[in-house]
Amino acid sequence: MKFKVLIVSFMISFAGIVNAQTATEILTKAQNQAKVENKNVFLIFHASWCGWCKKMEKNMDDPAVKPYFDANYVKTFITVQERTEKKNLETSGGDAVNEKLGGKDQGLPFWVILDSNGKVLEDSRVNGENIGGPASEEEVNHLITKLEKTTKNDKVDPEKIKEIFILKKK
Repeated sequence: MKFKVLIVSFMISFAGIVNAQTATEILTKAQNQAKVENKNVFLIFHASWCGWCKKMEKNMDDPAVKPYFDANYVKTFITVQERTEKKNLETSGGDAVNEKLGGKDQGLPFWVILDSNGKVLEDSRVNGENIGGPASEEEVNHLITKLEKTTKNDKVDPEKIKEIFILKKK
């Protein structure tokens, strides 16, 4: 019985590896969806260990702002920079796409807003520095400016973005 469980586990793991999408495939799929839905692509480079990445995703999924992000962007993720024991979680080709889009040595999360043809509209850098998961009022104001420039459908509500993204002091 244990042998059967081991074989089934191996087959499931192998199927996951075989079916895993490359970074280029993930990006192409998001761009195609963006074309159909008249949106831009909000691409986030992240890792399982990255607390700021998780905070960024949680903020974008908050019910107060999720409808805005859903109406304007195809949100997609590429996993990069995993620790040795979790290298299997990395998206194949993710580091190359991250570097191509300017994220090399920028830290995580690094995000890029692209049009449906792959043209970079904005990214998470301000004056060459990555704001990553924006949390200060200044960083969130930069995020809002970038969102206002890339919004295609619903208008951004700066106050809602500030309410969710600015880190509250305890």
